[in-house]
Amino acid sequence: MSTVQEIKAAIQNLSPAERRELVASLPALFPELDGDAAWERIIRDARPRPALSALLDQVEQAYRRDRSAFPETSDAEFDRHS
Repeated sequence: MSTVQEIKAAIQNLSPAERRELVASLPALFPELDGDAAWERIIRDARPRPALSALLDQVEQAYRRDRSAFPETSDAEFDRHS
């Protein structure tokens, strides 16, 4: 049996409360799963991305011309599309 299989088997043997505790601990165990940490790495990445920069410049210009073309969104909007 592989280590991954052993871990899966051990998780399956946990009580529901222990599983919830494990899920809450996952970001600490696997920092790469932490969405905020992932965005922080993206933000701090200094590599040039000319195509992305050009696209963002275009969007910013369009926003400055007509802010109403960029309506605000809400949590309900995301829930509606999931």
